[in-house]
Amino acid sequence: MPNLEIELKPVDFITIGTIGPKGKRMFHLQAGQSDRLITLLIEKEQAWALGEAIDELIKDLDGKRETFDIMQYDMELREPLRPIFRVSQMGIGFDEADKLVVIVAQEMVVDTQKESDDPSVVRFWCSKEHMLALSIQAKMMVQAGRADPRMNGRLVYYWT
Repeated sequence: MPNLEIELKPVDFITIGTIGPKGKRMFHLQAGQSDRLITLLIEKEQAWALGEAIDELIKDLDGKRETFDIMQYDMELREPLRPIFRVSQMGIGFDEADKLVVIVAQEMVVDTQKESDDPSVVRFWCSKEHMLALSIQAKMMVQAGRADPRMNGRLVYYWT
């Protein structure tokens, strides 16, 4: 895949969703702006870590987090679901001038023999409210898996 650099500033929506049965779910980070729809594949752990990082950033910016109603946002994945790449790493930041939070996602590059291929990068710029909704959605998607995430598909015995 050629090196892509995509920037949606600001997004109209952003969400995390899953496709597939429990234990085999594929996690997607998706955002859109006007008629552009960008979908990325992420890992479950990345979804959880992103939710936690957003919470921490918003807490640092605003002091403490107020109660928030996610129901005002449509958090469903949109069709067509065509991920442009799998994410290797993500970061978040805040632009004080525009009052927007940014998620920067970098493509996972598997073929290490092609040193000239730089990974693709996507930047999603969102309001703090959109980010709070994304944080809640990310955690809900992760927790919607197995009843006890410590089991992770195996029988585990615990001693007390």
